[in-house]
Amino acid sequence: MNFFSRSVRASGLVLGLLALAATAPAAASLFGDDEARKAILELRDKLAESDKQHAARLDEITKRLEQLEARVEALQHGVSESANRFDTIEADIAKLRGVSEQLANDLATKQKHDRELFSDFDQRLRKVEPQSVTVDGRTAPVDHDEQAAYDSALALFRGSDYRSAINSLRAFLARYPQSVYAPAAQFWLGSSLYAVKDFAGAVAAQQALLERFPDSPRAAEALLNLGASQLELNDRKSARQSFSRIVSDYPDSEAARLARERLASLGPDEKGAERKKAKAPEAKAEH
Repeated sequence: MNFFSRSVRASGLVLGLLALAATAPAAASLFGDDEARKAILELRDKLAESDKQHAARLDEITKRLEQLEARVEALQHGVSESANRFDTIEADIAKLRGVSEQLANDLATKQKHDRELFSDFDQRLRKVEPQSVTVDGRTAPVDHDEQAAYDSALALFRGSDYRSAINSLRAFLARYPQSVYAPAAQFWLGSSLYAVKDFAGAVAAQQALLERFPDSPRAAEALLNLGASQLELNDRKSARQSFSRIVSDYPDSEAARLARERLASLGPDEKGAERKKAKAPEAKAEH
């Protein structure tokens, strides 16, 4: 097998792998990430060997060219040879120069193609390889399907399609309960339920967030949503407790400012008022 046949065969292998990769997501069922990386490494080795052979061939031709030019120079300085041989040498030099230039162009084209090919493979791998993301102060790996599922559910919420968002967020939490996006998904689920006036569902969703992720940066907002939902259910006692917890646990937050306004609108604590009434007769009796 000559040099150019090997190049054609290597190019065929590249195109074959690219065609296989193009069948994604079916490609994920044909071989795993490790096999994909191994195939790419093998491809890189073969392409590097092909480049090495191109370079070696180019070096060989350059040396031959230099040797022939030296012979011509010797002839020009007094070495007497027949005119036919001189013409033949010059023809060979011209031919070798053409081949050398063609090989140089082929090598440059091949290297450019290889770079584009590897760039395409890298982009395809990024779609299936886990990527590290930071959400609410937590950093964790997230695979492509997980990221896509969360982004899709959040897009539904932001588009005010709350009922579809509820279904998508519930499906996400069921499939990825330990995801770095789980606290946020739980919060948006409670907010979506509140938006469709499912206040009991909103209470359950936000309570689940506070129980599973008590340190979440969204806890204060979850409590605010929880208290608002409890008010809608006419559970003023629980609502007061939720708002009071925001003020005590997150006093400097925007949620605390809103909670204070809600508490003021609720008026005095009913239990406090009852205790005052209970103490009033005792005070009169002492007098």
